[in-house]
Amino acid sequence: MKNNGMIIYGRNPVRSALGAGHVKTLYVAQHLSHDPMLDLAKRSSVIVRVVDERQLDQLSEHGVHQGFAALVSSYSSWTLETVLAQAKKPYPLILVLDGIEDPHNLGAILRSADAFGVDGVILKNHDGVLLNPTVAKVSTGAIDYVKVAVVTNLSQAIETMKKQGYWVVASDGSATQSYSQIDYASPIVLIIGSEGFGISSLLLKRSDFVVKIPMFGHVNSLNASVATGILLSEIARSRQK
Repeated sequence: MKNNGMIIYGRNPVRSALGAGHVKTLYVAQHLSHDPMLDLAKRSSVIVRVVDERQLDQLSEHGVHQGFAALVSSYSSWTLETVLAQAKKPYPLILVLDGIEDPHNLGAILRSADAFGVDGVILKNHDGVLLNPTVAKVSTGAIDYVKVAVVTNLSQAIETMKKQGYWVVASDGSATQSYSQIDYASPIVLIIGSEGFGISSLLLKRSDFVVKIPMFGHVNSLNASVATGILLSEIARSRQK
């Protein structure tokens, strides 16, 4: 974080933020001072600072910056009502994340959400990671395009969506039904649980379907972001029929 914004870094996240109009100041390594990204920044009236590698290392906290960092406006969230109002019809898809704690997982999930056309991602404002520079870096720009709503109570948010005709599908290893056995041709809320504790019992009770991804190896669980990608891919595939 820096002043009233945050520092992101890496060529793709910075380029995406420039395109979305989020960048206040662009920091670029001296050997990249003629990169086309500087022209994009100047056309958008973004302040450009040419700095040395040591300064970029400090700005990125020694992350892999690829010669680019940027001061961006802090990423703001949407309201649940706005996300639902703007969701694509007739089959909107909302992703609910119950306590994701690893920013790398959240960034990868946002990347999958963008790839598979998710209408919105719902986070709770405690017991989990929120939008930050690491999330922005891992998302490779998806953070600029996926609508994220932060709510105080996931259970209430799910009840709101159920009243609007959504079917709630939770992914949990205790399920007996395979994820491929569900008809996704309807408004869907997909719940993904935390890395260590899964989905809370309350949210499982509020779900219409509890499904699992069949596995045939020696490991009986998947990384949250990997599981999300598999499930979103199945939903997209089944809807193409």
